[in-house]
Amino acid sequence: MKKNLSLLLLLIFLVQIRSTFVSAQQPLAAPVKVTSVEGITEYDLANGLRVLLFPDASKPTVTVNITYLVGSRVEGYGETGMAHLLEHMLFKGSTSHRNIPQELTSHGAQPNGTTWYDRTNYFETFSSTDENLNWALSLESDRMVNSFIKNEDLQSEFSVVRNEFESGENDPSGVLEERVMSTAYLWHNYGKSTIGSKEDIEKVPIENLQAFYHKYYQPDNAVLIVAGKIDEAKTINLVNKYFGSIPKPQRIIPKEYTTEPTQDGERFVELKRVGDVQVVSCGYHISAGSSSDYAAIPVLNDILTNVPSGRLYKQLVETKKATAVYGYAYALKDPGFAYYYAEVPKDKSLDDAKQTFLGVFNDLKNNPVTADEVNRAKTKLLKNFELMYNNSASVGLTLSTYIAQGDWRLWFLYRDRLEKVTVEQVNKAINDYYKTSNRTTGVFIPDANPDRATIPSAPDVSALAKDYKGKEALKGAEAFDASCANIDARTKTGKIAGGAQYAFLKKETRGSSVNALITLRIGSEQTLQNKGALSELTAQMLRRGTKNKTFQQINDGFDKAKATVNVFGSGQTITISISTVKDSLVKTLRLVKEVLREPIFPQEEFSKLIEQNLADIDQQRSEPQSIAFNTFNRILNPYPKTDFRYTGTFDEQAEETRNMKLDDVKKFYADFYGSSNATVAVVGDFDDAAALSELTSMLKNWNAKNQYVRAPEPFFDVAAQNQKINTPDKANAMLAAGYNLKLRDDNADYPALIMGDYMLGGGFLNSRLAVRIRQKEGISYGVGSWLNADPIDQSGGFGSYAIYNPDNADKLIAAYKDEMQKMLKDGFTEAEFKDAVTGYLQDEGVNRSRDSYLTYVLSSNLFLKRTMKWEETQENKITTLKVEDVNAAMRKWILPEKITYIQAGDFEKKKKND
Repeated sequence: MKKNLSLLLLLIFLVQIRSTFVSAQQPLAAPVKVTSVEGITEYDLANGLRVLLFPDASKPTVTVNITYLVGSRVEGYGETGMAHLLEHMLFKGSTSHRNIPQELTSHGAQPNGTTWYDRTNYFETFSSTDENLNWALSLESDRMVNSFIKNEDLQSEFSVVRNEFESGENDPSGVLEERVMSTAYLWHNYGKSTIGSKEDIEKVPIENLQAFYHKYYQPDNAVLIVAGKIDEAKTINLVNKYFGSIPKPQRIIPKEYTTEPTQDGERFVELKRVGDVQVVSCGYHISAGSSSDYAAIPVLNDILTNVPSGRLYKQLVETKKATAVYGYAYALKDPGFAYYYAEVPKDKSLDDAKQTFLGVFNDLKNNPVTADEVNRAKTKLLKNFELMYNNSASVGLTLSTYIAQGDWRLWFLYRDRLEKVTVEQVNKAINDYYKTSNRTTGVFIPDANPDRATIPSAPDVSALAKDYKGKEALKGAEAFDASCANIDARTKTGKIAGGAQYAFLKKETRGSSVNALITLRIGSEQTLQNKGALSELTAQMLRRGTKNKTFQQINDGFDKAKATVNVFGSGQTITISISTVKDSLVKTLRLVKEVLREPIFPQEEFSKLIEQNLADIDQQRSEPQSIAFNTFNRILNPYPKTDFRYTGTFDEQAEETRNMKLDDVKKFYADFYGSSNATVAVVGDFDDAAALSELTSMLKNWNAKNQYVRAPEPFFDVAAQNQKINTPDKANAMLAAGYNLKLRDDNADYPALIMGDYMLGGGFLNSRLAVRIRQKEGISYGVGSWLNADPIDQSGGFGSYAIYNPDNADKLIAAYKDEMQKMLKDGFTEAEFKDAVTGYLQDEGVNRSRDSYLTYVLSSNLFLKRTMKWEETQENKITTLKVEDVNAAMRKWILPEKITYIQAGDFEKKKKND
């Protein structure tokens, strides 16, 4: 049978090759322009491929994203996880692109692939050059029909996917959601996890995987998106050149017809396994994402879970019955699912929390949503839409979700519907879907007259989107040159009275977006003794209430200003990141000023935050990744316990958190907060005079009682250690390995070390460690390395990580050490080095095209008294390196005998089974 099947596949392949050859001799039919909506234009190729082009000159990058209409929804018996497994296999090479990881590295691409219920997509973001665009289109067209899908690749990759599966098994909250979904769906494949069954992953025959590939990976089942700095006419011709010669397949993909029956009573799931935080959850069947009533459900979702005004939040977190609540509604091709859960500390009553949790849902009919709740949620959701729409790369990827629902224009239809959502629509959704009989969470309740929810079928999307025109497209933006020299030439710097410094980089951006970063530097090594956790907690409290606004009013203010604002504190720095639009920057800065200068630190918010932080600590206690890196940091950074940089055990962290007092937070703020050493970077489309005026009002002459003195970063010469920490009932293990380097970033060897680490484990799938440990041996789903150096002190580090099955612990360490020895003994090759340099430099260019990244770099440069000339000089040094320089630097600095190895996982399970 296998022999006959192999012969059949060979004949099919030869027919495809012949068809491709014959069609290549014929003139290609011109692409047909279908429609344009808000700057995005759809074309159809003769073979059925749909193409979306989205020109955006504001960034010197391009994103190529191809979406295949195949996900776990179409998998048959014994095929669970096949769509996801195939996603991995498409990185293993094709006829004209035999080493895809190497190509991605050499082109400096930022790539990935993802699989979901209704679709699989592959994307690359790269510098906008003709050579790169030709390469990306060639790659995606070739692996559409010419991927190898070889058995030897499957044998190594299935264990990588299994490793990914096991990584998910470490998360009890995620596993609980899978159990709830599988109980809620009796027949439809939405009840099966996309990653699939471990047994199916391990046993899938290569012939089945190849057949699955040839069936679904065809032009008539795909949508290609090219977004970024492109010439539309030139690009559609290139697309036709690479994809147009692929013949339209003769097969017809049958339509799926499985329909989930109406749920006829509440269902219950109980999950028992190792963990430190209890979880209560529930879910409801809802309409398809394309349905007209879907938009009301995300609004309801925010009304329930929003922090701090959400109904679940107020009933559970504010009362300290739970530490956090979450919720989301899956927008899918067929009728989907809304899911909610709350995390409950193990010292709290799960039954009490469950009763309150379900009580919120049971009370929705008697306590309908209000206009204020609906308007608040809509403001937030529409803000998120607008900020995403401003970024062409994000748009290119987001459209995959809506393509999978039936048509890319559904994204805009969703926005239009969201704008029109009324209180009545939200309350109707509650009455239609949020019924006890439609819920999966607890127990079966007999009911002689059941009140059942009837879920409508997904609408005819082609008719729905046929004549849709959308709104006016956003105005275009300048074609910004992201070179170091141009960034310096366009950056304006200055000082604010009292010491704060600023860097402004004005440029036209898509949607008039603007990003800002404000960094305060506080205290000294002496004055911050025993105050590391207090520094972080004080920053967390800043936006939880001011003299004139509550926590909720602050969040509402940022949402109305179309701003995403985050506040972080760690040791000597407090960082405020801002993403908004030009017209809202001033009002956003005004509100940030209120948060920074007028916090009142409410007692009730402080108590809730303490509970949340304790729950976060408890969650880490049994997680291999948290345990491994906590131990790793404690060994490699042996600061005294009094130092603010000291890494405490989880018990120490919990004790310190429990002992925190609100008066300590208030005193810390009064003693340490000030702007005399602040830096501010603003990048994007903004009024610099107005921004400077607001920043001056915020930061002018704001002096702290305790002045800032930078704490030096010492070099710790730590003896190598080897620890294996057992974490029972965890399917995945974590390795953290490394040691400290007495190294500063102006060291002559530093550029060579950067490239050495990039080739060893810092790059994508083509690094030495990834090729050996993931690609060839299939030991680890995620493996890599890092190398860093301080810009001021002689203090740096080299390290590696890996996620793996605990049974492979010894095999992993052996492979890692062997690869390190090969690298040091034989060195990197000339070809390997050449590709790495090209890829690394392009990757850096892509990073500089991201405005949020530029705010970080410009702010750091102000503090270090550097300009972009520093980065340019470093990159120039890299271009003049020789592979011999890199090999010499790695042999000098990378010393295997110094490496500390920390492994955390369930290493006892295998012994028991043996």
